[in-house]
Amino acid sequence: MTVGSNLAEVASLVGDPARANMLAALMDGRALTATELAYVGGVSASTASAHLGKLEAAHLLSVVKQGRHRYFRLASPLVSRMLEGIMTFAAIGGPPRYRPHGPKDAAMWLARTCYDHLAGRLGVALADAMVARGYVVLTDDAGELTPRGEAALGDIGLAVDSLQHAHKRVFCRPCLDWSERRPHLAGTVGAALAHHCFDRHWIEPIRDSRAVRITPAGQIALRKDFGIDLS
Repeated sequence: MTVGSNLAEVASLVGDPARANMLAALMDGRALTATELAYVGGVSASTASAHLGKLEAAHLLSVVKQGRHRYFRLASPLVSRMLEGIMTFAAIGGPPRYRPHGPKDAAMWLARTCYDHLAGRLGVALADAMVARGYVVLTDDAGELTPRGEAALGDIGLAVDSLQHAHKRVFCRPCLDWSERRPHLAGTVGAALAHHCFDRHWIEPIRDSRAVRITPAGQIALRKDFGIDLS
């Protein structure tokens, strides 16, 4: 099979509206059941099962079995990067479409998860703050955590040495944000920051959405540790 044929196959899988909605629902790193994904895709259980089988066969999804239940999740961060890239192009360079904006859009643009890291205004503000303070250096396609950044993360309880040895993935990189059109922080460092924010209850998930809510405690901590004020 040629490269063009491979590209066409993946594009056709992602291009179906039901499958696209299912994949988008999994971009926060969660694992969902076929029933939940059928609801998201707006299709019957049997149709959802057929869609999920195709996505699994193409290695876009992986399956986690727990007892009698099967949970589907994105197969890797690479799949999430591909989907985020398509969403970014659709927002910036794709065909113009009119879509009225509602409360859910505002919440997504303010703060959301992008697989296992933070995006939206919050994600971009964190990246900006870390660059401005000399914690990270970002180029168009790469990132580096500085010694000053290692010390700063250590001060808030993130042990950088353990992060470097615990994950076989890109350690620090920019990820172009489709709503802000500027980079947020991804890779192991971005994921660790997101988990830290959840663990400290600085942010909390919004049900049935990739959006997250910044808690009052989070507003205080983000202002104190990073100089971020999104209130």
